Amino acid sequence: MANELLVIFLVVSYLFVSGITSRNFTIENKCDYTVWPAASNGPGGISLSTTGFMLRKGEARVINAPFSWTGRFWGRTFCSTNSTGSFSCATGDCGTGKADCGGAGVSLLPATLAEFSLDISGKDYYDVSVVDGYNLPILVVPQGDKTCSSTGCVVDMNVTCPFELRVTANTSMIACMNACQKLKLPEYCCTGNYSTPDKCKPSLYSQNFKSVCPRAYSYTYDDASSTFSCASNKSNYAITFCPSTILNTTK
Repeated sequence: MANELLVIFLVVSYLFVSGITSRNFTIENKCDYTVWPAASNGPGGISLSTTGFMLRKGEARVINAPFSWTGRFWGRTFCSTNSTGSFSCATGDCGTGKADCGGAGVSLLPATLAEFSLDISGKDYYDVSVVDGYNLPILVVPQGDKTCSSTGCVVDMNVTCPFELRVTANTSMIACMNACQKLKLPEYCCTGNYSTPDKCKPSLYSQNFKSVCPRAYSYTYDDASSTFSCASNKSNYAITFCPSTILNTTK
């Protein structure tokens, strides 16, 4: 028995020291259409085993990530493969010509982003951002620690999108641009003379985003109301596209 316990201890120690301990991201599509989820890691980070795939309506997939991982997930919509075999999407495309993004980020905005920084001084930090625009609703729910808050943008922002920010395809609304992307002015992009929090304030456009998605990042310095944290040793995460869940705003 003592020898067996020693072997178990050594195996567990090896896994811990080797950094093999991982997290699970469960990605589910509740949209009425197919979504192609994508992922990219932060600078110098480890790429996930897959960085792009297809999820039909009602399907889910579990993605493993290193215990300490920084990166983002998003959904691509209206994707297709042309006659030469090149894959592309109308929103959220990563520009690789393939369903797998190979670690590339978003090359075709707008896209709703779910962003994660895991195990930073013992905590996970996460948010859902519409700073780069909006293409579909996303909900992030920590799993394993009931004290952690959910966040997301769970409404169809295309309905309230200002006319000048709308993205259409065949006369149908498919996404909503951020004011910075469309107007390219420093006061909307928090650049130049507006590059500090005291200079760059919420615009009427970002306030519109905030009113319909109060827990999502609406502009560059929207940290106070839009960044959430969770103990890093307890949680996996569920990411749902087009959720029906109402966010718990009491936490």
